[in-house]
Amino acid sequence: MPTVNIMSVIGSAVPEKLRNLGLLACWYVVKDGEPISGPLMSLPQAQAMFQTLSPPSGR
Repeated sequence: MPTVNIMSVIGSAVPEKLRNLGLLACWYVVKDGEPISGPLMSLPQAQAMFQTLSPPSGR
């Protein structure tokens, strides 16, 4: 079963375009360690995408 996670990057790892907007952090949704989203500008954006892509927990 694939694993979907949220990864954050900070500082110089943030794409230059976002750093130029004043962002010092961004987030990616990753599946099995590979990014499946572009850099997201907020954690709530990443969480919303994560919810749509992660399998149900079975609770």
